[in-house]
Amino acid sequence: MKKTQSKARAGEGLYLILISVHGLIRASNLELGRDADTGGQTLYVVELARALARHPEVGRVDLLTRRVEDARVAKDYAVPEEDLGNGARIVRLECGPRRYLHKERLWPHLDCYADNALDHIRRVGLRPDVIHGHYADAGYVATRLSNLLGVPMLHTGHSLGRVKRERLLANGMKEADIEARYNISWRIQAEEEALAHAHRVIASTQQEVEDQYSTYHNYHPSRMVVVPPGTDLSRFRPARRGEGKPPIWSEFARFLERPERPLIMALSRADERKNIRGLLEAYAGSPWLREHANLLIIAGNRDDIAELEKGARDVMIDLLLRIDRHDLHGKVAYPKHHQSDDVPDLYRLVATSRGVFVNPALTEPFGLTLIEAAASGAPIVATNDGGPKEIISRCHNGLLVDPLDPPGIARAIETILGDRAQWRRYAEQGLKGVREHYSWEGHAAQYIRLIKKLGREVKRTRREQRSVSGRLADVDRAVFTDIDNTLIGDPGALKSFLAWLRRHRKQVAFGVATGRRLDSAQEALERHGVPAPDVWITSVGTEINYGAEATPDKGWERHISHRWEPERLRDLLAQQMKLILQPDVDQRPFKLSFFVDPEEFEGVPAIERLLYQADLHARVIHSHGMFLDVLPVRASKGLAVRYIADKWAIPLQQVLVAGDSGNDEDMLRGRLLGVVVGNHHPELDKLRGFERIYFSEAMHARGILEAVEYFDILNRCDVPAERRGMHQR
Repeated sequence: MKKTQSKARAGEGLYLILISVHGLIRASNLELGRDADTGGQTLYVVELARALARHPEVGRVDLLTRRVEDARVAKDYAVPEEDLGNGARIVRLECGPRRYLHKERLWPHLDCYADNALDHIRRVGLRPDVIHGHYADAGYVATRLSNLLGVPMLHTGHSLGRVKRERLLANGMKEADIEARYNISWRIQAEEEALAHAHRVIASTQQEVEDQYSTYHNYHPSRMVVVPPGTDLSRFRPARRGEGKPPIWSEFARFLERPERPLIMALSRADERKNIRGLLEAYAGSPWLREHANLLIIAGNRDDIAELEKGARDVMIDLLLRIDRHDLHGKVAYPKHHQSDDVPDLYRLVATSRGVFVNPALTEPFGLTLIEAAASGAPIVATNDGGPKEIISRCHNGLLVDPLDPPGIARAIETILGDRAQWRRYAEQGLKGVREHYSWEGHAAQYIRLIKKLGREVKRTRREQRSVSGRLADVDRAVFTDIDNTLIGDPGALKSFLAWLRRHRKQVAFGVATGRRLDSAQEALERHGVPAPDVWITSVGTEINYGAEATPDKGWERHISHRWEPERLRDLLAQQMKLILQPDVDQRPFKLSFFVDPEEFEGVPAIERLLYQADLHARVIHSHGMFLDVLPVRASKGLAVRYIADKWAIPLQQVLVAGDSGNDEDMLRGRLLGVVVGNHHPELDKLRGFERIYFSEAMHARGILEAVEYFDILNRCDVPAERRGMHQR
């Protein structure tokens, strides 16, 4: 056992959680460019995990991703854990169907994934010092975990939905098609939420902060930090004296009449945005380049162009047509296959041929390939956008170009290749600049300083230890139900449910989760002859009490006080949105309640935009068409149920929750077993098709009993076998 692993188990050293849900992630031979989901982000998070684990103050790093069992991909991605060394590991958790899914199809499964991540953290037995989400989907998950566990959150967007949508619209794609293909509104909402809740947003460049994040309602530059990613200087290095040609050489040399000529190389996915076309046109339009250099295009892997996804297929067909049109046969190489381990060799071949690496992308938030090339001794030509501007300003190792100006791209390449002294200066300056500005060790050191600063800033709420006695300590399953129109509403159904509950009280904990105040909930249950539950979750999840004595959970109160500013919220919403406060009796210390006019209500997104812009943090819940509750970000029925399950060690997958309206939604979603009773409000119909949510035919409490039988709560406590894997979302 490694020393750092022993330290982590003993509680020594920082425990860091990185989340990168989509794509294919493994420890070695990453399939970069396989598809749009398996790009630079996958390499970034693996290298970041390794670099952080090497830091002497870090005990354990868990990189959480999705477990995939699919004959179309390697078996590696089904292995639950994979060691990265020094206390770092890849942890693969279930997220929807076992098969490989593109990121746009993962959104309905992220609540379950967050619950699975919570289970993993519980099994580890350590409190994370930070949770870091990568991309919008992981930001969604990290927000939930951070709010539940009360630990600091970091977020890195990698690429942003608003920027993508504007670019696609500019290219002529219709709004409806963008939404259908990319679920772009869901992604943008998740990004807004992640930016609202993250204690710091880590960007790669200042341009990313100023030009991309600034398009969001929740743009707060004071919480944004530029920490450029590093590169592995042991992999990406200049060629050693006497080092022979690597195996990949034969893969592309066979295309070329004069393979000894300098290489002009581009390395990217076959994606329209990568602008391979612009580079090819630059080369084709320059007689000097055609005479003195070869063009090497590494554009992912393929067996048959016809089998590629449409976007990649279109790019490759266009590439072949242009090669033929300009008669570039023997001068352009476009090999079908390469491995991740070949990439350092490719950069070194560019350098030893005295060639140049080109990144002609239309936009480039960072440009990891540019620092890899520089670390290998190759000068660069890159698009005059974002990351390349900052890389060249630090390393002084190449030229910037307009990606839409092929003649300008050609002139820049000619300038470098035609001046051996200048080529040598760029190569040497690139090597020096990368060591100084883009080492992973430097990145990790800055990252750890940031985490320690956050540890001082963020008020930690200590979780109260659970009692070793009492009913909640003696059961391993529970039923939580809303009161109005779910538990009550049909006296005969309620009588049957209470009879079932009496028979199984030794096996099952019973709780209510309601929008009512505690006193109102107590009065309603007493009036209908319902005995006091083991747990009262009241005021839409802002209050937790236990048993007949209604003993308050003070730890929950401290936990949800995070970023709660009720006076500012009340004033802003009353003035700007013209919402009407409900009577004082319905206002609670951690809940503001309003009436809304269904005819004039602008919707929850309009309120969330207003709060983002004011840097106010709250959860907004609209229900029954006329009520609006504003809660702390860490409070909701769903979070309260998860808090209780965690505190009393009740497995989430053995908790049944029942509801009928919109304020029950976050309680119903995820790994919990959910039932929507037959008399539910239409606002819950969007949950149809989720495997772990059952829509009963019976109404009120009889619907709960129907779900008890469906999930076999007393025994199997799971979805019926014939329904497993039947995800319709």
